[in-house]
Amino acid sequence: MPKRHTWLEDAQGLLSGVLLMALAIQFFKQAGLLTGGVTGLAFLLHYTTHWAYGLIFFAISLPFYLFAYRVLGREFTLKTFACIAGLSLLADLLPRWIGFARLDPLFASIIGGLLAGVGILMLIRHKASLGGVTVLALYLQQRFGWRAGHVQLGFDLAILACGAAMVSTPQLLYSVAGALALNLVIAINHRPGRYMGM
Repeated sequence: MPKRHTWLEDAQGLLSGVLLMALAIQFFKQAGLLTGGVTGLAFLLHYTTHWAYGLIFFAISLPFYLFAYRVLGREFTLKTFACIAGLSLLADLLPRWIGFARLDPLFASIIGGLLAGVGILMLIRHKASLGGVTVLALYLQQRFGWRAGHVQLGFDLAILACGAAMVSTPQLLYSVAGALALNLVIAINHRPGRYMGM
């Protein structure tokens, strides 16, 4: 049986994962791109309402806590709540600390996708997530053996299709590239027979 993480290892892993995801969001937002999952739904609402991204992300994540508690347990749900709250705060604070004078959208999509994938992977390995689609993907992997990265990619592409009318065709294609980069990280590194942390 694998050795459990200490509370200090969990704290470091969760904080690192949230920071990487917050940075990924800045790359996507600065380039005017979309992404999948609850993060992508928050982008769609942010672009249409101009409300604070972090507040939207936090609010639309709330319904997933009950599902997470029922299928993945109390520890996972509490850690996930902490990660979502942290990301909601950092997503709105980070623009005060970092900006891009020049940002190529293709680079933004790939680096944003890789950062998000690594961040999510770190959270998964410390028994947490950013809610929403990731919770469902992890459940389906545990229950049926479906790869979490493949499940998440399917949902992500559906969300990107919903936002297709909001961005230009190049931005949509860059957004799809980012979703592929993100989900390849998860599909390759989080699968049965590998260290999964769950």
